[in-house]
Amino acid sequence: MHMNQAVQDKIVEILREAQDLTLATVRPDGYPQATTISYANDGTILYAGIGKDSQKAANIRRCNKVSLTVNLPYSDWMHIKGLSMAAHAHILQAPDEVAHATACLRGRHPQLNQWVPSSVPDDIVFLKIVPELASILDYQKGFGHTEQVSL
Repeated sequence: MHMNQAVQDKIVEILREAQDLTLATVRPDGYPQATTISYANDGTILYAGIGKDSQKAANIRRCNKVSLTVNLPYSDWMHIKGLSMAAHAHILQAPDEVAHATACLRGRHPQLNQWVPSSVPDDIVFLKIVPELASILDYQKGFGHTEQVSL
């Protein structure tokens, strides 16, 4: 199913309400590596700062196919809501893209302004994560209910 405005709005709402995401990258030995990271979004595009020399950065440099999950807090199984996405992750180089990612992250995470007062440390790189496929989980519509959409 292709994404219409209502579906896009639902995805953006989940991304706005969630606290963090779990990002899975592909390790050199073929195993997936799942890591919880903070993020910001601009519509359905996600931004994150990661360690320049981290294993996940090395994984993305080698293979930029990633998967991620985003889950909202829930009181019981019938209220599970979240996203599972297949995406491509790009390590940003262009100063304007880095500036946009930084602005999105500072807007969503004001504590970043104390942690990184002005310029970004040299050991951090920014990811732009562009989803290609999304599964929207909404158990209020039935246990295990998902809608799959192309982005």
